[in-house]
Amino acid sequence: MEPAVNNGRSRLAMVAVAIVLLALPLLASDRWVTIANLAAISVVGSVGLMILTGFAGPISLGHAAFMALGAYFAAFAGHGWHLPFWLVLPLAGAVGAAVGLAVGSFSLRLAGLQLAIVTIGLVYLVQYLLHAVPEATGGASGMSVPMYVVPFDSETGMREVYASMAYGPLVLDFSRKLYLIFVLVAVASVWMARNLRRSDAGRAMLAVRDQHLAAAALGIHPARMKIIAFVISSFFAAVAGAMFAVQQQYLTIEPFNLAMSIDYVAMIVIGGIGTVFGAVAGALAFVVLAPMLEDLGAVLPLISELSSAQQSTVLFSVLVCLFLIFEPLGLFGLWMRGRRYFAARRFRQ
Repeated sequence: MEPAVNNGRSRLAMVAVAIVLLALPLLASDRWVTIANLAAISVVGSVGLMILTGFAGPISLGHAAFMALGAYFAAFAGHGWHLPFWLVLPLAGAVGAAVGLAVGSFSLRLAGLQLAIVTIGLVYLVQYLLHAVPEATGGASGMSVPMYVVPFDSETGMREVYASMAYGPLVLDFSRKLYLIFVLVAVASVWMARNLRRSDAGRAMLAVRDQHLAAAALGIHPARMKIIAFVISSFFAAVAGAMFAVQQQYLTIEPFNLAMSIDYVAMIVIGGIGTVFGAVAGALAFVVLAPMLEDLGAVLPLISELSSAQQSTVLFSVLVCLFLIFEPLGLFGLWMRGRRYFAARRFRQ
């Protein structure tokens, strides 16, 4: 179930959100524009994982592997092939989808803990392969990523790192140009996921997730639907990885580890498994709350001596446990409770 979007209030809310998104690069500081870029990346990645785990049911801990593939493809495509950014993103997604098809074709014969272990192994396999070819990936030292959205100077052969572009009174630096592109990609991802959920394929995925045997009795091929979900999920993960690479500007293998995969699982749990709304809400909450939780962790006993990353991990782990115990539907469940409460209150009045 998704929140209704066909009434006047919802449309007004969507217009308000659009205005805020467009105004943010003009009003926000550089720090918050960077956070917004990371949030858009997280939305794309969490939508991908939601399609697999939330729609079709399989639990994957290999999301970071597909993000790594997309990230390194973006770096290779810019340095070696000089491809434009608008072409790099879908091509990175296609690479992720192809690998997802190969992996999903045999791994989705497994289920539950066995599938989770296989996808964990995929993360370590991709890390090993990227380390094994340092002449291509830079190995542990990493490699730079082309600044796709900054004009290329044909005379010097360089891209100006701090180049800005003026559109009348509006001046966009590198981060703000990325923001506009990333928001468009995130919105497109959400739109595609919502349409998928309402399609015949989406309903078939939900049927496989909820009643595996009953879905098979109705003529739905469970393995095929899971593979389709895995391929689509891998596509979105690779696109998110390409976005991450361009945002970071320098790529190393270390971020694409098991912890990144667990972070994305935490996003969809906090947001509410099974809904596109949950994927978006969980991703936004995770990215926006992370700096706040780091400040909180610095003053809490027992974890104040840990690093900021470890503090965030501990606090988000506690948050996930609380949602699983008290509100399994996550932020989506809280949203629905709030809607029912205010609807009942208006009815009583």
